[in-house]
Amino acid sequence: MMERMAPMMRDMMPMMQGMMGSHGMGMGAMTGSGPQGHGQTSTAAAPSTRAYEEANARMHRDMAITFTGNADVDFVRGMIPHHQGAIEMARVVLQFGTNEQTKKWANEIIAAQEREIAEMREWLAKNAR
Repeated sequence: MMERMAPMMRDMMPMMQGMMGSHGMGMGAMTGSGPQGHGQTSTAAAPSTRAYEEANARMHRDMAITFTGNADVDFVRGMIPHHQGAIEMARVVLQFGTNEQTKKWANEIIAAQEREIAEMREWLAKNAR
């Protein structure tokens, strides 16, 4: 029976991977390894990989807010850690990257996201009750 099922299972893997990817689940989710979300978890031991994995895990943990039912407040509360995650990932490329274009983008992302986080915190102070 397994011999007949193996080709079918092999043919289903790309579809399953696509479905999981569209729901923010990498293959690590199937095996129980690593954080779920923006991309798969690698088994590579490169320092940059570990830094990205840590930033990604922290971002997803911090985005798990308690929802209030106020769409505006919930959006802003979730976006602050999302933006912080982008900042942390940009800092990884500044530390370990070698390409001038990616470093340029990283610096631009840091500046834009820090500004938006400050604006969002100010907005929350006035609007979240």
